[in-house]
Amino acid sequence: MTAKRNSPVALIRKTTPFAIRAERASDVVAREALLDACFGDNRHTRTCQRLRDGRAPAAGLSLSAMRNDGRLVGTVRLWHVSAGGRSALMLGPLAVDDDCRGLGVGAALMQRALAVAKARGHGAVILLGDAPYYARYGFTAARTGELSLPGAFERERLLGLELVEGALDGAWGMITPTGAALPESLPKSKASERKAARTRKAPLAVPHAA
Repeated sequence: MTAKRNSPVALIRKTTPFAIRAERASDVVAREALLDACFGDNRHTRTCQRLRDGRAPAAGLSLSAMRNDGRLVGTVRLWHVSAGGRSALMLGPLAVDDDCRGLGVGAALMQRALAVAKARGHGAVILLGDAPYYARYGFTAARTGELSLPGAFERERLLGLELVEGALDGAWGMITPTGAALPESLPKSKASERKAARTRKAPLAVPHAA
């Protein structure tokens, strides 16, 4: 009996049209444009942004989703916080280009981010997002009921995931930033990148986590 050969069409369909990798400096402009398109011009005034302003993301936990043509189509970053005295990570923002909906970009970013966080020894991850979406990754409000954010938020959207059992036991009070502080002023090149990101027309995107 002659074995059937895989057709070129079948092989193409099995090929993932994007890859997840660590964020690079060259991603900044595209990342900021995507976030502007996803969350709007007021995204810097959102409650969770107060946990990120002036802070560096957690090491190894800034990820980009890249199409095979080199275009950035997704981003996620995680940040060091104190969750009522318990060490944790705050996930967000997570954003995916609208053109790539249904390809699993968001899921791939989440899975890689959580795997890296666990491998690096982090105990828990917290986020502000849609409970039905994040339940598939194990996030619930069971451990975050006594936690607060530095601003207005919807209680049912504050979710947590323990990567180490008991990591959020007794977590109570305000979530505060603990990440390394960034220099007060950005180098001129970085400032230019930020300005370009704000003015560049970006594709529509779908927000998942603030």
